[in-house]
Amino acid sequence: MPFNKKVFGERLREVRKQCGEAQTAIAKLIDVSVPQVSDMENGKKTTTVEKMALICEHYRVSADYLLGLTDDPTPWCRREV
Repeated sequence: MPFNKKVFGERLREVRKQCGEAQTAIAKLIDVSVPQVSDMENGKKTTTVEKMALICEHYRVSADYLLGLTDDPTPWCRREV
């Protein structure tokens, strides 16, 4: 499945809410404004690779999952082989 901003936004919102965090928490984590986080979650914007890495580390999900390239949120290095 190709990258889609809408899928990225939906998954970002999903993992943030699963952790019980407000948009302010992720905004602070990646050093952006709350409206920028809102734009990301609404599929209007994306982010840099560096900020994506922080998001993935913080929420313990794979970038492939957030980008919509897989439906498995587990980072590859933590999957059972």
